[in-house]
Amino acid sequence: MASAAPAIVKQAETLLVEIERAVHRFSRSHKYPYGMELRALAMKVAKLAHRAWRDRAHQMMWIEKLNWAIDDLKLSLQLGCKVRAFQSFAVFEELARLAADLGRQIGGWHRKQHPKSQNDRRTALDQRAQTLSSRAASAEARS
Repeated sequence: MASAAPAIVKQAETLLVEIERAVHRFSRSHKYPYGMELRALAMKVAKLAHRAWRDRAHQMMWIEKLNWAIDDLKLSLQLGCKVRAFQSFAVFEELARLAADLGRQIGGWHRKQHPKSQNDRRTALDQRAQTLSSRAASAEARS
């Protein structure tokens, strides 16, 4: 039996469901052109989250694609706010908050897979520790 989905996958699914609900309440002029695009982007984010979770061999590639997809979704949400497609600003605000939270989680997942810190754990184990000494110890060594 498969293991339970991580929080990122669950949150991507929640965002997809909430976008479906919001689009359902769009006016006719926004429901079809803009609503279809928003639904497609949300579905893409959910699918990429599942692939990033399941395909461990290519996880970094899927996480990078997921990162771009959530950026595209956030941009489309902002466009919807500008054209007043949402029933209220509160609906947009909730979707934007969900997307931003998901984006932060994806960024953390990306950093965990590809750390770039000065004392990266992978490189720190392979290298000898640098010994730092005081000026007095350095002066004694020269004499």
